[in-house]
Amino acid sequence: MRKYNMKRQKILIVSTGFHPQNSPRSFRTTELAVELARQGHQVVVYIPTSDFDYTDFEQMHNLKIKRLGKLSFKPIEIKGNKIIRLLRRLCRRMMSLLLEYPSIELLFKVKSALKLENGYDMLISIAVPYPIHWGVASIWSNKNKIANKWVADCGDPFMGVTADTFRKPFYFKYVEKWFCRKADYITIPFEGARSAYYSEFHNKIKIIPQGFRLDELELPEYKSNGGSPSFAYAGGFIPGKRDPKAMLDFLVTCQKDFKFIVYTSSAGMLMPYKDKLKDKLIIREYIPRIELLKMLSGMDFLVNFDNNTKTQLPSKLIDYAITGRPVFNVTNSTDFNHLLEFMSGNYDSKLQLEPASSYDIKVIAQNFLNLTN
Repeated sequence: MRKYNMKRQKILIVSTGFHPQNSPRSFRTTELAVELARQGHQVVVYIPTSDFDYTDFEQMHNLKIKRLGKLSFKPIEIKGNKIIRLLRRLCRRMMSLLLEYPSIELLFKVKSALKLENGYDMLISIAVPYPIHWGVASIWSNKNKIANKWVADCGDPFMGVTADTFRKPFYFKYVEKWFCRKADYITIPFEGARSAYYSEFHNKIKIIPQGFRLDELELPEYKSNGGSPSFAYAGGFIPGKRDPKAMLDFLVTCQKDFKFIVYTSSAGMLMPYKDKLKDKLIIREYIPRIELLKMLSGMDFLVNFDNNTKTQLPSKLIDYAITGRPVFNVTNSTDFNHLLEFMSGNYDSKLQLEPASSYDIKVIAQNFLNLTN
């Protein structure tokens, strides 16, 4: 039997992503904050300073937005001649890898912002980036706990990350163990990610996936056009990991008519194939999530480029599950003859996803509230 917490809670959420940003962490934070406030809880959200005016948003959803301050550490821009661009790219990669630059600034911003905060039932810090957790840990103590419970929500692992080209430097192990010791709970989106965290903290881990307000979502009913298949992918690419090259090479040789629509900010990896596939490959910029869900619901099927790791699950699979469309999963060992089956309407080899009801924000919010007991 599910346990419900009916007591009115005072909840503090700290995150870098929030409405109107179009990112997994923004969706996580916004959906959770809005639902907790809708249930009658007192919700305060700390986010970096931006130009967006939240006055109407606060009144509409009955919550409070506070600012961490304007971030002054800027990413190193890739500009100049070929040699300068290469040097800047190497410098940016090394600064990120060795120092978590520029997100390391959030450690100090969070610490400063939370100095005067106290009396909360629960504090939820949402990563990535992980300096959000580090900022909470830097001020969290028995004398100044800010809240009765601290929940460190981790969309992706840090030290245990496997989707990146390089592993984190060894010294960040001590930083991760430091904040994990202080947090009361560590929430992760699915069970497979547990092994990416140090075993001494496994007893603190709770599985709470992304949430979405399903009862207000009106998606069009799928209707086949009876002609050439249309399929889509929404998300970024990682060379050698979440890599579209093998599938695109196959599509170049495919004699069938089709439309492959890609919503991405990583169009560079697709451009060599645009000339070959012409109108069969349609490249689009990201669009707001509700619009995207409606577009994806009209596809014959969807494509997922797998992270090829057991510890990181692409967040787009939640959106895919909500649409109810079959998913063709691309891994490093995919047999693309199955793609021909999909294009013919045979989805027997589709990726098995959790039911959409697993991501109902009402249930997700309650799972967080249960951690205050």
